[in-house]
Amino acid sequence: MRRHHYFSVFILIAALVFWPTRSSGQAVGIFEDHNDVGTVLHPGSVDYDAANKTYTISGSGENMWFAADAFQFVWKKMSGDVSLAADISFLTKTGNEHKKAALMFRQTLDADSVYADIALHASGLTSLQFRNEKGAITREIQSNLSAPQRLRIVKRGDYVYMALGTSDADLKPAGGWLRIPLQGEFYVGLGVCSHDKDVVEQAKFSNVELTQPAAESDKPVLYSTLETVAVDSADRRVAYIAQGRFEAPNWTRDGSAFLFNRDGHIERLAVGSDKPVTINTGFANRCNNDHGISPDSTQLAISDNSQGDHESMVYVVPIAGGTPRRITEKSPSYWHGWSPDGKTLAFVGERNRDFDIYAIPAAGGQETRLTTAKGLDDGPEYSPDGKYIYFNSERTGHMQIWRMNADGSDQEQVFSDELNNWFPHISPDGQWMVFLTYQPDVNGHPENKDVMLRLMSLADKKITVLAKLFGGQGTINVPSWSPDSKQVAFVSYMLIPESAERAYAGDIRSVALSLLRQRTPVPVRVPKFMPGFNSRDVVYPIVESDDFGGYSLILAATPDCAGQHVCSYGRLAGTRSNVKKPSLENLQTATVVQLRSGVKAYFHAFKCGAYCGESSIAWTEGAYSYAIALKAASESDLIAAANSAIEGSDSR
Repeated sequence: MRRHHYFSVFILIAALVFWPTRSSGQAVGIFEDHNDVGTVLHPGSVDYDAANKTYTISGSGENMWFAADAFQFVWKKMSGDVSLAADISFLTKTGNEHKKAALMFRQTLDADSVYADIALHASGLTSLQFRNEKGAITREIQSNLSAPQRLRIVKRGDYVYMALGTSDADLKPAGGWLRIPLQGEFYVGLGVCSHDKDVVEQAKFSNVELTQPAAESDKPVLYSTLETVAVDSADRRVAYIAQGRFEAPNWTRDGSAFLFNRDGHIERLAVGSDKPVTINTGFANRCNNDHGISPDSTQLAISDNSQGDHESMVYVVPIAGGTPRRITEKSPSYWHGWSPDGKTLAFVGERNRDFDIYAIPAAGGQETRLTTAKGLDDGPEYSPDGKYIYFNSERTGHMQIWRMNADGSDQEQVFSDELNNWFPHISPDGQWMVFLTYQPDVNGHPENKDVMLRLMSLADKKITVLAKLFGGQGTINVPSWSPDSKQVAFVSYMLIPESAERAYAGDIRSVALSLLRQRTPVPVRVPKFMPGFNSRDVVYPIVESDDFGGYSLILAATPDCAGQHVCSYGRLAGTRSNVKKPSLENLQTATVVQLRSGVKAYFHAFKCGAYCGESSIAWTEGAYSYAIALKAASESDLIAAANSAIEGSDSR
């Protein structure tokens, strides 16, 4: 009997210690609830400062990694497109350097749920972490920006990406565009993990913005991201990101730089730099994505379309730049491989309407045809010992990986599956082959597709997925292994909605916050809903005044508007209630209206004379008073704008 009693007590203690904490059932600011996810020894908590709209989250947990997570989560259920942004800081500099504070999208509250987050580590490391299948191992894309102040995670359709900066004004896409299968309703929120199961750590989230972007109808803006991926862990890291298209990285043989093509030129980017330099290729100003470095690192093979019939031809230039020396007499010809002894080039040529693989002396001379099978043969590359040429061929009906002896004999398929596989690249140590994989229904090697980089061990032919990404053409057309065979360089792509690339009415909040955050202690209230505006309307937020007592912001149609009627859409104002009131023509003639949050507000309708003036709405929140004034706006529109300012603006 006594033993049974002790056993019951033990079970009760175990339940309290190891079972996840139940949700509180209470709203926390703009979020619905909070609770611990996974197994934690110390329950987490959240302290919401309503006056300053900040969230201080205490969290324990061993990690947010591998196949299960343990952390404190403050959340709201949402669906569709979502954008979540915040400034994040840790309250102490002690503890594990990998304690994390995160902005997260999560399918369920299960420890092994599908999710994506931006995790800021105490060390400054910032990563887009993701688990794209329930119970799968977490993967990450590490940013090349350390310890950003402002972080934003965005879900657009099925894709998730991150944007980072020191403030809203310089938030820029920082990598991602990953397909994450978040279905129906999912959880959106803030998380903290101590990375030490025995301690509790705290992080502060301020200037939190949670919005649902409008559907995008304009053509998106393309971003290219040069990344590296580690063979042993499959962890990815951003090396360089830029608007527009660049393609096909080579990794220099000393490991110090990358080469890639952009706008017809070849550029060199030092590892760790964000400032590429164009290599002088003389008249060859239409270089495509088939280029590579000689074994002795003195020369660069390029494929260029600028001369003659404007079909691609192969040239060689000094590695530092210079006058191109033509190698192939016939066109089109596309370089792909350099023999280890430096004496021979392998290329793809179209002759008599057939694309086949050819070899030619690096000094120039007669080309030798190596393949004769019907259908496209492409991507020839020598093995490090020079014995084989690996290539991709559709001779069996769809694109597969093949190899042959360097003289073209004994052609054999390396493996067979139902997918379309392109561009085999052999590691310098000869142990691995990385290649690009499309789905079975994709013809050719088009751009902007969901693709995979897969890795084969040449010893046992075991294949694993190294990375899933948005890309295809331009991702990994040419050799891109690191010289130590531990990493591969590639290019992924993002299609960011145009509205995310400029200040416009639906996202004016982020720009306004960056202008005012450091200038006034008054919490900023800027509506996320602007009546009469859409994503094509550019709005310039101009600070008219800001001081200890408050701020006034002009919403302008031009960047130099001084508030004149012709260029002003209206004004926003916020003040300390005991200093002054926001401008409103006459409170005695105003209509009292009720906002959704229970706040009483005053609406004043516009009047028309020589021109129609501004309608305005004003309200008080604790120690602060606010006003929104917009040209000829209706009462219902301004109520909606004020509601969106109160509920969506979580800033100070």
